[in-house]
Amino acid sequence: MPVTPSSQQRSSRLLDPTSEDIYVPTGPLYHSGPGGFMGMAQALGQTVVLQRKFAPEDWLRLISKYRVTSTFSAPTPIRMICTLPPETKAKYDTSSLKRMIANAAPWSFALKQTYLADFPGDSLWEVYGSTELGVNCVLKPEDQLRKPGSCGQPSPMVEVKLFDDDGNEVTGFGPNNTGELFVKSPSVFADYYKQHDKFEADQKHGYQTVGDIAYRDDEGFIFICDRKKDMIISGGMNIYPAEIEATLESHPDVYEAAVFGIPSDEWGETVHAVIVAREGSGLDDAQVTAYAREKSWRATKCRVRFRGWTSCRKPAAANCSSASFVLLSGPVATVRSNGKQPASELASEPAQTEALPDSGSVLPT
Repeated sequence: MPVTPSSQQRSSRLLDPTSEDIYVPTGPLYHSGPGGFMGMAQALGQTVVLQRKFAPEDWLRLISKYRVTSTFSAPTPIRMICTLPPETKAKYDTSSLKRMIANAAPWSFALKQTYLADFPGDSLWEVYGSTELGVNCVLKPEDQLRKPGSCGQPSPMVEVKLFDDDGNEVTGFGPNNTGELFVKSPSVFADYYKQHDKFEADQKHGYQTVGDIAYRDDEGFIFICDRKKDMIISGGMNIYPAEIEATLESHPDVYEAAVFGIPSDEWGETVHAVIVAREGSGLDDAQVTAYAREKSWRATKCRVRFRGWTSCRKPAAANCSSASFVLLSGPVATVRSNGKQPASELASEPAQTEALPDSGSVLPT
């Protein structure tokens, strides 16, 4: 579902788009992120480039060929792109990219560092939001490395408050002062279809939530810990899988990681990690456990035990990936909505087959 006009306007103010921008949605159009920002692009008269089927190298080809300036992506496609061989990445010019909008799932700090090593340093933007709440926070390029783990500050026309389980507002700073994040904004949906009780249950004092736990620092930057329902309680302590995942993914031999709780008679729950090891690595469970304990204070102070871990040595294979983000398959199309190129001209443009055999053809709007 496209983002609401108010969300588009707020994003426009911060991202400063123009009608000359060229956008590629790195993901399925039914998702409110890639599809919503595409709607904003079309409203502004931008060119939109659609990929027939996601392939990391072909994505780079499209960026280079069409001089793409903006895109929206979940972490999985970017991880696949950034882990291509250096000689493959070197074949394509990505200097045109001005706005990589990171969202749909948390980008780990390690992934951001990897992205910034390959793409323009001032191109990485992160937004926090949801289909029902719109765009709520924005982390600007200059703050990406300065504020690791943050999703930014509230965007214009958005009020953010943290409440504890008793409905009291959390006003303190730092990770010891967490609360459920609630939003008041013109872009918040009016109701859940046929689930009004659920909509009301997610309200407090006129603010709405999707169930994320967060804290803020003394500069007003918001840090998302994890979704409340994903939180692990081990030995009476709250543990957020996203924090452990970010720690594991900073290990040079870890391609990606998924963390979740498993039942324990002794602890209530213990932490289990499923890890995709990088090709050719000799990673073992002892190394993973030692690294996690060294890097994460929660893994040390909460006596988190990695009872087991599963490794897969085929990065990006469907049966190995922990991501739930599904990439859309469809024809490649270049869609220009600013009136500068008629649809008949688009229809006559030759098929784009110079790089990969499954790169599709250009279709009329």
